[in-house]
Amino acid sequence: MTYTNTDLYKVKEKMYVATDCIIFGFDSGKLKLLVFKRKVSPLEGEWSLPGSFVQLDEDLSEAGRRVLKETTGLDNVFMDQLKTYGKKDRDPGYRCISIAQYALIRIDEYDEKLVEEHGAHWFEIDHLPILIFDHNEMVHDALMQLKQNARYKPIGFELLPEKFTIPQLQKLYEAIYQRQLDDRNFRKKVLSLNVLEKLDEKDKSGSKRGAFLHKFNYKNYQKLLKSGYNFEIAG
Repeated sequence: MTYTNTDLYKVKEKMYVATDCIIFGFDSGKLKLLVFKRKVSPLEGEWSLPGSFVQLDEDLSEAGRRVLKETTGLDNVFMDQLKTYGKKDRDPGYRCISIAQYALIRIDEYDEKLVEEHGAHWFEIDHLPILIFDHNEMVHDALMQLKQNARYKPIGFELLPEKFTIPQLQKLYEAIYQRQLDDRNFRKKVLSLNVLEKLDEKDKSGSKRGAFLHKFNYKNYQKLLKSGYNFEIAG
């Protein structure tokens, strides 16, 4: 069917646009996902990703950040658009397409009380419940995108505290790639990039001797990019 410019605004069929947020966190060496119990029908009480309809007066990215803020109390964190999900029967309630976005947050910074008020819960990525609609597919796609981006961009640091040890960094990348990495090779590789700033402080939670804390040096990362050297922290 072909519409003229005038006819276009007389179409009575409705299609809703939503955004669903895949919120990753990292805690105790585990990559985790934030989900909550759905409070409306259909499928009330089932596990779901946090999401919302996109309002008429906001951009898509603003809608995603609004959902993140309402759910965790956080803003100004890493968030990226994933892809569009538009199968005609994806939502039994109404015809709706969803543009998924994924976020990386530091678990120690979110508003715990706010998360509890939403009935949300952190699940380890390897022990997720079955989610409604196509949300499990969204999580799978987001994890694949996270793996790809973490290999060549320093987005993994978004999941760590500002100060961290190299063993903690290694555990993060092992959680993302879901496999073990060689200790010696990982340390050698990450130090060769010169993007970590070694601090005088130590984390002694794992041993009496402790491990030196580090910070990510964004300026050195920019220099690395300008030099043409590939940022590949793990492969």
